[in-house]
Amino acid sequence: MAEKRRIVITGLGIVSCFGSNVDTFFDQLVAGKSGVTMIDQFPCEDYSTRFAGSVRDVPIEGYMDKKQARRVDPFIRYSMVAGKKALEDGGLTPEVLERLDKKRCGILISSGMGGMSVFYEGTKTLLNKGHNRITPFFVPYIITNMAGALLSIDLGFKGPCYSISTACATANYSMCSAASHIRNGEADLIICGGAEAPINPVGVGGFVVMKALSKRNDEYEKASRPWDKGRDGFVMGEGAGVLILEELEHAKKRGAKIYAEFLGGGLSTDAYHMTAPQQEGEGVAQAMHYALDQASIGPEDINYINAHATSTMVGDLCELRAINKVFGKTGHDHVVINSTKSLTGHCLGAAAGIEAIALVKSIERGVVHPNINLDDPEEEAKAFRLPKEPVEMKITAAMNNSFGFGGHNSVTIFAPYKGD
Repeated sequence: MAEKRRIVITGLGIVSCFGSNVDTFFDQLVAGKSGVTMIDQFPCEDYSTRFAGSVRDVPIEGYMDKKQARRVDPFIRYSMVAGKKALEDGGLTPEVLERLDKKRCGILISSGMGGMSVFYEGTKTLLNKGHNRITPFFVPYIITNMAGALLSIDLGFKGPCYSISTACATANYSMCSAASHIRNGEADLIICGGAEAPINPVGVGGFVVMKALSKRNDEYEKASRPWDKGRDGFVMGEGAGVLILEELEHAKKRGAKIYAEFLGGGLSTDAYHMTAPQQEGEGVAQAMHYALDQASIGPEDINYINAHATSTMVGDLCELRAINKVFGKTGHDHVVINSTKSLTGHCLGAAAGIEAIALVKSIERGVVHPNINLDDPEEEAKAFRLPKEPVEMKITAAMNNSFGFGGHNSVTIFAPYKGD
């Protein structure tokens, strides 16, 4: 039987409410700073929710052609910048890229909803001016695969390149699929993760009418409060989180910096409800078990979980019940659990990618960021370690949980790279 190919993380790239520098992003998380601000991208005075974890500035120079950057949907812009920043971080200079076998390099940067701004503007044009005035770029810039496709054209990567859409679980699904391609010998290096740009009239409006969002407009920085009794819905976020997954020997051969090792992933479906999770967390627990099995470790080896924890009434507690099922009601005492969404809002299809970066940086630096706004925890939450201050710790192995509408559950596991 062939030896299992090991997979490591060799590059990180981000676009977030805290900017596009990975270290700055993580510093803000550790400092417990909220990235939530009032929405100013469009008039929203009549919306019941008027705040989000918005991206304020995306560097274009050196990452995209300026004319193309103006035309594309923001989710594509975020993907291109985060993807190329991951390459920079991974030491993949143009000279190094030329030496790669590009037929064995792929891109799986996915999006849950794709080009919502381009779709919105195109629809307005159709209704007000007629179909002949719609931009010819309308279709290419709304489809979810175009971010990875444009990046592949720029880089010449000819390996697996596609987009997965599983709502808020999207980026974890992409990482799991990227790892499978590498593990199966079909690729040596894959740029993967997720991107989302939903802070526009139709994106915010759609969640408002679902009554899914917090209405804490007078205290927006305190609105995202996972596990707190005072939570009243989630806070929308946006951005892109992109990682380079690379086969270990390939990474070592080019002298790459190794952040961490990708041990495995697990996927499941609730088969329960369109938007609500199964309340006892059965499907979530199943995904956790699958991830542990693929990683060839047990629950006792995990000491950090970056939770999905969106700040919704039902979902926050379902996840904790699933953790109890997997770790045992007294077996999770050693596990530190946090929610990056308490600081960034919920970045939807980009969430798992952005949170994977937080997790990998925690492994590298030996510190886990705090949960903010957890003033009055739910009774069920009090049995868990949900720190309100940064925790310095040596991470043995860590879970990254993400779940999406439709009942899609995804779990990935990372650990420090220990050498041969």
